[in-house]
Amino acid sequence: MPALAGVTVVCWLMGSADESPDVHGPRLRSLTEHLVDTPVRGLVYEAAGTTNPTLLEQGASIVRDASHTWHIPAEIVDTDPVDHEAWLTAMEAAVNRLLST
Repeated sequence: MPALAGVTVVCWLMGSADESPDVHGPRLRSLTEHLVDTPVRGLVYEAAGTTNPTLLEQGASIVRDASHTWHIPAEIVDTDPVDHEAWLTAMEAAVNRLLST
């Protein structure tokens, strides 16, 4: 967590982390629990990619729960990264919404 000292928004871009299913479960949950004690004021979760859709939905659910429980502003982006321009536009918009709150 010390690495997050100067970070305002965390982008969890693991939608194609096929070999690491824990990043949509226990690791993500741990991150959200620890964000409360950092200066981070927003979380963007990539809910699209080549990873199993069930895992991506699990991750999105964790982010929604964390946002509700700890009042962490969050954005869930489900734009397919195969369409890079659309994905980039969606990610930039999500970060900008978090920065403007």
